[in-house]
Amino acid sequence: MLFNSIEFLIFFPIVAVLTFICPYRYRWLLLLGTSYYFYAAWKLEYVVLILASTLITYIAAVQMARPDHQAHRTAWLVSSLVSNLGILFAFKYFNFVSDSLRAAFNQFNLVYDVPMFQVLLPVGISFYTFQTLGYVIDVYRGRVEPERHLGRFALFVSFFPQLVAGPIERAGNLLPQFYENFAFDEARVSSGLRLMLWGMFKKVVIADRLGLYVNAVYNNPSDWSGWPVLVATFFFAFQIYCDFSGYSDIAIGAARVLGFDLMDNFKRPYFARSPSEFWRRWHISLSTWFRDYMYIPLGGNRVSVPRWYVNLMIVFLVSGLWHGAAWTFVLWGGLHGLYMVGDMATLGLRGKLAHWLGLDQMPTLQAMVSGGITFGLVNLTWVFFRANSVADAFLLLDNLLPLTRFTDLNAPWTSLVSNPVGETALSLGLILLLLIVHWIQEQQWQLPTLWQRPLWFRWAAYLGLALAIMNLGITEEVPFIYFQF
Repeated sequence: MLFNSIEFLIFFPIVAVLTFICPYRYRWLLLLGTSYYFYAAWKLEYVVLILASTLITYIAAVQMARPDHQAHRTAWLVSSLVSNLGILFAFKYFNFVSDSLRAAFNQFNLVYDVPMFQVLLPVGISFYTFQTLGYVIDVYRGRVEPERHLGRFALFVSFFPQLVAGPIERAGNLLPQFYENFAFDEARVSSGLRLMLWGMFKKVVIADRLGLYVNAVYNNPSDWSGWPVLVATFFFAFQIYCDFSGYSDIAIGAARVLGFDLMDNFKRPYFARSPSEFWRRWHISLSTWFRDYMYIPLGGNRVSVPRWYVNLMIVFLVSGLWHGAAWTFVLWGGLHGLYMVGDMATLGLRGKLAHWLGLDQMPTLQAMVSGGITFGLVNLTWVFFRANSVADAFLLLDNLLPLTRFTDLNAPWTSLVSNPVGETALSLGLILLLLIVHWIQEQQWQLPTLWQRPLWFRWAAYLGLALAIMNLGITEEVPFIYFQF
């Protein structure tokens, strides 16, 4: 069930109404049932996997709370990690590893006849697996108490707003909220609905429209060169942001309507002035997960400088692999790892260069320069993220320059829309609108006061967004990009 579907438009209001009329002691049961229904709507068999992950993690956490020897607690932790990661490996990575081994064996004319695992990737498996892993590690470390109520723990794993694409929640934040008895709050519900409306606008009006152009170029890389490749890559940067942050907005907004607070997942990442700042703004729930459960346990920056750089590279390579079972994602993660190492290694040198150029006396110009460089570096990595193969990625990069090879940047629209020039102008206008909104937010202006204006003003804004979604949105139900992860 997609957020941008008629089914969800019917499903969510029913769930919201039932949540507030349901007695508090049964509310968890209602939300658990609706969450499993939401997930089963994708494919009924997927429910078996999330049930298995839930039971394995629940039992391990409860057993770790027993006053046994430390070795027993460690054994339960390891068993939970191995079981959950084993399920993830079998359904997401087995074929990737098998194909890679087959290619390696073929290079030496060796026989490799391991059959492929013919199964669809369960939606959201990476998200709920990492959520359960974080929980069981926190229990092991003594940061949270194990949840004894199996039903509420199952709800923590399967809570439908953030089930299939995050944010990846922490037990310390979400689990206690399932015990809170809250009443209907008009201001809270209004805030949640506004956020859902804005997220839907970003998804169906901006992301899905840009996706038409991006798909035309990236699915036929040999047909395009010059400006269309550059524009498609630029468009993809905003497509994936609006697609993923749009999902997060709808998820956070839906949870807020129901009475729950989820963590923020994005903070205007394209205003970042360095690679490290970008990752403090992009997919925050995942970047902080890797920080807390991999980077710090590896030693973080409390080790020698060479080991520190190795730690960064390991984290980003694994992060790339988390996104997808393909070498394109590994290269994407590796590039970001190199950016982070370069960012740390050249910090002093860049400071001296900025002083020599006088940029430190012009903070606005310095921010624009560093922000532009960061955005350009991030855009380069998106080529690998979006390309269908490593060969396609390098072909696109090769076709990118010189820009004089092909100058008609509107050409990819030709078979899709009747007015290619107008469609390009509309797409660029939507990106500009997004950047203006983000710039206002970045200046920390009091945007919430806008919603305290007279009733006619607020409803005019709501109606404007709704009309834009209905008239400018892509009517086809396009899945969210991160559902594949």
